[in-house]
Amino acid sequence: MASFDIVNKVDAQEVDNAINNTLKEINTRYDFRGLHTEVEFHKKENRIHLVAAESMKLEAVKDMLVKNFIKRGISSKVLDFKDPEGSSQGHLKMDVMLKEGIDRETAKKIVKEIKNLKVKVQPQIQDDQVRVDGKKIDDLQAVIKHMKAKDMGVPLQFVNMK
Repeated sequence: MASFDIVNKVDAQEVDNAINNTLKEINTRYDFRGLHTEVEFHKKENRIHLVAAESMKLEAVKDMLVKNFIKRGISSKVLDFKDPEGSSQGHLKMDVMLKEGIDRETAKKIVKEIKNLKVKVQPQIQDDQVRVDGKKIDDLQAVIKHMKAKDMGVPLQFVNMK
């Protein structure tokens, strides 16, 4: 019996690299000189904290962050931007959550999509991932190809092919 897992994982080192590239870009830009700007990555909470002097600068930081994520090979779909809030110093702050794992609703959509393929495989939801079992590796590869073409709202990786 062959199987693989469909997961949504984010490489923390690549996120750190993307944030460092964003900070370098902020430091070299003339329009950010002398203005208070922060980009901090809290690994334990899977959260990025942004602080900027004004809304236009906050939008520019968001754009730089998305661009650097894409450059590092991380899908921008993992970024969940919260609403900006004012801080006591008059700056704007915003939290960006990193979406990891596959939630129940998305997992159900994935299972339904696989069953609609009419291929002899068995998908099952396991915590925050979907395991697909089948007798033929060709069937599993057909499922992977089909799922890569679909947009499920989160980036999908296919791991543990056995």
